[in-house]
Amino acid sequence: MATKRRKPTWDEYARELGLNLLSARTERGLSQERLAHLAGISSYTYQKFEKGESRPGAPMNPRLTTMLALCQVLEMKIEDVLPAVEPDMLDR
Repeated sequence: MATKRRKPTWDEYARELGLNLLSARTERGLSQERLAHLAGISSYTYQKFEKGESRPGAPMNPRLTTMLALCQVLEMKIEDVLPAVEPDMLDR
């Protein structure tokens, strides 16, 4: 009998999203500063995103417009950047 995989917490989901952004950025040879500039956000904000944070100790929760801008620069679909397993939204 297969066991059901638990959904990640919001913190875990945000961290995985940050790692996905890091991976996509490095594959394209972009610096954090360049990607942030092209997407219209500050370098500091983007640096926190790659850590899965919005501010120290708080998981990232970027605006949809920000995520779409990052994906446009990275030439990726948003579903290819988001983690595969959705978070447990009741555990936020």
